[in-house]
Amino acid sequence: MDLDKAIRKVPDFPKPGILFYDITSIFTNPPAFRYAVEQMILRYANNNVDGVVAIESRGFLMGACYAEKTGVPLVLARKKGKLPGKTLQQSYDLEYGSATLEIHEADLTPGKRWLIIDDLIATGGTLQAVAEMIERAGSEVAGIFSIIGLPFLNYMDKIGKYKPVTLIDYHGETV
Repeated sequence: MDLDKAIRKVPDFPKPGILFYDITSIFTNPPAFRYAVEQMILRYANNNVDGVVAIESRGFLMGACYAEKTGVPLVLARKKGKLPGKTLQQSYDLEYGSATLEIHEADLTPGKRWLIIDDLIATGGTLQAVAEMIERAGSEVAGIFSIIGLPFLNYMDKIGKYKPVTLIDYHGETV
């Protein structure tokens, strides 16, 4: 499967000079979507994953597929203010600013191994924030999965210890 052909590239979004890799086009392409889900499941078949933490919002789609296919719990990492009840929070820097994510504290069972799933790894800040919340809850990060990786943004500096897996990497292509 050539995922590159299934990924929409949007020049000058969200600002001039940025080439945006849009995975929503994978969801409209059933063979590409099926391939991405199958690869995600295959790559973590022997990692003793107890549950998934999926990051808002495109990560929810992949995370839900993984959880349903493997029979593990799905925990949502949401933008600040979207979850009721007691939450863990972690702020982080983005390529274009900063943000805060939250996870229901009760959803992260201590002592479990959680696979973090998102659509794209840029600087690694979002994934690092989720990993820190998992570890603060007394659990372990089983791995990080994403469809796209942008290694030229040096995400390995932040999350390399979690052995992130991507299906396709882009190396600084320009608009």
